[in-house]
Amino acid sequence: MATILYVDDEPSVGLILEDTLERAGHATVGARNVPEALQVLARGGVDLIISDYRMPGLTGLEFLALLQREGYDIPMIMLTGYASIEHAVASIKAGAVDYITKPVRPQQLELAVEQALELVRLRRENEALRREVMEFRNERQIIGDSLPVRRILQTVAMAAPTRATVLLQGESGTGKELFARAIHDASDRRDKPFVKLNCAAMPEGLIESSLFGHEKGAFTGAIKRVEGAFERAHRGTLLLDEISEMRLDLQAKLLRVLQEQEFERVGGTSPIKVDVRIVATTNRNLAAESSSGHFRQDLYFRLSVIPILIPPLRERPEDIPLLAYRFAMRTAQEIGKDIKGIAPDAMALLQRALWPGNVRELQHAVERAVILADQPVLLPFHFAPPRLGLAVHPDRGALVERGGGGGGPTRPPPPLRRPSQPVAVQSATPPGVPADLPPVSAPTPAAFDAIPAPPLRPMEPIVQPPAAYTVVEPAPATMASPAADILDLSKLEAIAIEKALKTTGGNRTKAAELLGISVRTLRNKLNGPGRPDADDDE
Repeated sequence: MATILYVDDEPSVGLILEDTLERAGHATVGARNVPEALQVLARGGVDLIISDYRMPGLTGLEFLALLQREGYDIPMIMLTGYASIEHAVASIKAGAVDYITKPVRPQQLELAVEQALELVRLRRENEALRREVMEFRNERQIIGDSLPVRRILQTVAMAAPTRATVLLQGESGTGKELFARAIHDASDRRDKPFVKLNCAAMPEGLIESSLFGHEKGAFTGAIKRVEGAFERAHRGTLLLDEISEMRLDLQAKLLRVLQEQEFERVGGTSPIKVDVRIVATTNRNLAAESSSGHFRQDLYFRLSVIPILIPPLRERPEDIPLLAYRFAMRTAQEIGKDIKGIAPDAMALLQRALWPGNVRELQHAVERAVILADQPVLLPFHFAPPRLGLAVHPDRGALVERGGGGGGPTRPPPPLRRPSQPVAVQSATPPGVPADLPPVSAPTPAAFDAIPAPPLRPMEPIVQPPAAYTVVEPAPATMASPAADILDLSKLEAIAIEKALKTTGGNRTKAAELLGISVRTLRNKLNGPGRPDADDDE
């Protein structure tokens, strides 16, 4: 059932419209002229308008133009007793969905209304799909304007149109999968499958089947033929996530597929030709792994046709304001909270943190702050609750006082005092980047388009924060020299790991949770390259 507004100055016509529409199961509202119709529209809830072409005051065409200027997206059926081809053409050109002549025939009216309401349904469905697409694109958008990110995007723009194999290396949480998806979206394979296979998450006995598929009866439990990742990714892109975790014998088979573009299913005898573009990711130094014999050197050379190193977040602090602001606004929208922004000294705190979990850790920290915040502006203490002190970068000053090894509370914020001016809110614009590179335009399609954050739903304005907060604009963060950075971070990581292990009584799993990294990453840092992995402590 729909609510239909009919606008006609003839009472007899109004009675016919009302009777016909209500018999069809619709609710009707009548108006004799445009001012009365506008009053009805102001109340909302109207799905369709049926308007006379000639009325006292404004005509039907003028009424339609007025609705468009006022932003009403409601379909209109034009009704007239002076039928002519000129009137019909003018009505359709102006935006009317149909044109009916008087006297009104019930069957014709019902058909026109049914078609117009179907148009309403399709418009709403299209709008919902458009919002979903925008949200999906927002999730896949690469956010950052630092020099390292700009250089990576430049490499991606040049590599994407080719079929060259790309190796993405970087710490966990740096967004390797996001860059892999960007390569696919910017290539001529964008309309073909993008298949992801996590080599570290697959059971050892099923990795080969996951890659190449298997025939019915190939092994116990193989009750039917199954296509593997290579077949599913035919003419598209296959992402081999954590490629360093693949067994050596499977590495040899993978190398053959990359060279010959064909393979056999497990238990099969017929070769299958495929056209697949490979993008691989790893959080290890694959060159060192291949030199030590833990990874096939020939496969490493084959995968690293275009190697891309994604720097950790601590090496590009100028990207943090953009990321933090986007995460804050998105989370606020999802939970229906009115968050105005992030205070400058809170943003400076985020820029000085180490973020061992990189972008993923920053995202979780901002989401947590938005959820727990009781003010419209995120302040420093929102990011340092008890047992969640932030690790400090050695070259960027002190942050907040951490609790003891047992996770004691952090030092409370200083007393608040009311300033003469409102609280300054950090804008979404990050500090400037070096100008040695010109701005890089992202490749098409819009994998890297600057998509504004969806607007927050209207909410009642919040007057000044409960407690005024005096802030000081932070100086732009500066980076130490590369050599000094590496030395300091190495020492800092060792200290942090030692403290975490001491706190947890040597339990690596719990220590990894305290550090915000995976157990595998912690194990790798303890063992070092070339040393066998030890079992995790439970």
